[in-house]
Formats: sequence, structure tokens, C-alpha cells
Amino acid sequence: MSKGARLTSEQLEELREFDSPTVWNALEGFGLSSNTTGFSYPGLELRTPSARPMVGYAATAKVAGWTKAEPEQKDLMFAFFEAIRAIDGPAVAVVQDTDARPIGSFWGEVQATTCQALGAVGTLTQGGVRDLNEVGPLGFYLFSTELMVARADSHVTEVGSPVTVSGLVIAPGDLIHADVHGAVVIPAEAAPDLAAACRRVTEAELSVLEPARAAIAAGVRPQVAEIRAWRAELAQRRPVRPT
Repeated sequence: MSKGARLTSEQLEELREFDSPTVWNALEGFGLSSNTTGFSYPGLELRTPSARPMVGYAATAKVAGWTKAEPEQKDLMFAFFEAIRAIDGPAVAVVQDTDARPIGSFWGEVQATTCQALGAVGTLTQGGVRDLNEVGPLGFYLFSTELMVARADSHVTEVGSPVTVSGLVIAPGDLIHADVHGAVVIPAEAAPDLAAACRRVTEAELSVLEPARAAIAAGVRPQVAEIRAWRAELAQRRPVRPT
């Protein structure tokens, strides 16, 4: 589980002011991981409408749908519910379908409504979702790699272990930021300073955006040397890890 104190509700809400690419750009400055980890790869899609990002702490589970649940697995769904309920703050139900070819949707209107009642704001799923018309109005985020019509024999096989969703490894308690672009895991070390870093990223990008927009408005093509200078200023103004 991620180390460090939980962010306040105000801090979490502040992170929702920024899109996930900005969050990733800001995290890059902390130098806590390589530039090829910590974010979802292509294939994860937001299936329900939302104008703002999803931010919350992960409760994790694995599911399967081709075979029926073993007797010892039948209570695991309720253990997953307990894990969601136990999270101090908004929860994200993170589910990895371990079938080589997923067949059953763990998520539908009943599951989404139940988990929302327990404190979940949405799900990230390596697998399927359904009932989009019913879940959409709930304000519950459905991020998934698949759309499915059937539940099949979907059942929980494991609770509370690290899972992988679209290449992103997520541990219980990880802080997640996700929007239409995909998902990012926010390291606990960076979380308290991340909103300020996002603001600095946004401000730094004005080094390129403002003169480029002015050139477009004036119908003038800037010299490449000018663009080089804008880019140099952008690099200089980008945030670095706080000291």
C-alpha cells in the first residue's frame, strides 16, 4: 500500500482542476520514475460522460468470467466491498480481469450503484463494463478496456493485491488521477506538492503558447530560431522536484 498521509478533500479537489496529461507532465519533474511507467497505455477508455477528472484511492481486485466461482471465492466480492468501504476518502475500484479473452462484465448498474454507495467514485477495469445508459447519470466513472453485453460467470478471484490495467500497475491505496486520456498513479511523495507543480507546468507552457497564438492571430510565420528560444524558455520554467 502507498505510504504517506492522505490528501485532504480540498487537496484532492484541487487536483481535479488539471487534466491527466498535465498531471503526468508535472510528475515528470519529480524524477520519481522513468518516463515509460506510471501511466496507462493505449486501450483504456472512459465510457461515461464527465467534464472533470476522477481522483481517488485504489481498492483492488481480480476477476474471471469463463468459469463459475469456487466455494471459497463466493465471499470475495463482499471482501472487495469491505476494502472499498474502508478507504478514507474517495475510492476507485480497480479490477483486473485475468481471463486471456475476457467474456463477462463485472460492472453494470447494480455493481456501480453498490460501490458508489460504499464511497467509490468510479472504476478502472482491465476488462468489461455494461449498462452505460444507466450508469452514466449516476456520475460514476467507468474506465475500461472492453464493452460487454453479458455478465457471464464473472466473479472475484482475489482482493487486495497489485493489479495491472492497460499496462499500469496499481497497488491498494495508490492515488489515481484519470480522465479521457487515461490514468496516472500519483506517488505519495509527490502528492502534496503536485497541484502547485501542475500550475507551474501550465504557466511554463505559456512561453510557447502565447507567442505562437500571437503569430497565428497576426498571420505571421515565426522563424524556427524564435521557436527554439520559446522552447528553451519553456524548459527553463518547467518545474523541478521540490527541495
